[in-house]
Amino acid sequence: MTEPIIAVQRVTKQVADSTGTLTILHEIDFDLRPRESVAIVGASGSGKSTLLSIIAGLDVPTTGTVRLAGTDLFSLDEDARAALRAQQLGFVFQSFQLLGNLTALENAMLPLELMGRRDARAAATEMLRRVGLGERLSHYPKVLSGGEQQRVALARAFVVRPAVLLADEPTGSLDFATGATVMELMFDLNREAGTTLVLVTHDPGIAERCQRKLRIDAGRLVQDESTVPG
Repeated sequence: MTEPIIAVQRVTKQVADSTGTLTILHEIDFDLRPRESVAIVGASGSGKSTLLSIIAGLDVPTTGTVRLAGTDLFSLDEDARAALRAQQLGFVFQSFQLLGNLTALENAMLPLELMGRRDARAAATEMLRRVGLGERLSHYPKVLSGGEQQRVALARAFVVRPAVLLADEPTGSLDFATGATVMELMFDLNREAGTTLVLVTHDPGIAERCQRKLRIDAGRLVQDESTVPG
């Protein structure tokens, strides 16, 4: 059997508040295989985004660990985790997270430049053309629509050919029609790149398009089921 690309192992996250200790996640345990797509669903405040941050190594669990491509994320220091993220992960966020002082092309080039890639401009240009923004390379985020900004974010995420794409409510800031177009593009790019997709969403239609659905309730994994993507 193929080794998991992500192994979440008994992850618990606790924080102190005015009433004592608050448990955000409680002993979450699951594996994801290469090329698998999974939707993480649950009510607001259930711990979905915290779990995604821990999978990325951006947040540290109180107990437990995450193995990414066989490496224990939390055996590494922050610099080494950042380097592993740059090699293995792509990110798409609800709020786009584009740099306003950079053009669409410069935003898409950024992860490649951080990796020292000499073909950054050519690769980013090609990816922006793939997402339908070949005529918008020199435009800044403030003159792009929400859908166009999210397509720049998709280009930036996929241009490094990540092993894993993490997406946190990627259509949350978009209207229905624009969100549907962006998701179609995301799933197309994901199939082409052979990426493992981990997607936090409130949209049941999007969740059903993934191969698996993990439901988080009050910080606990209460359901792990296969779906039939449409």
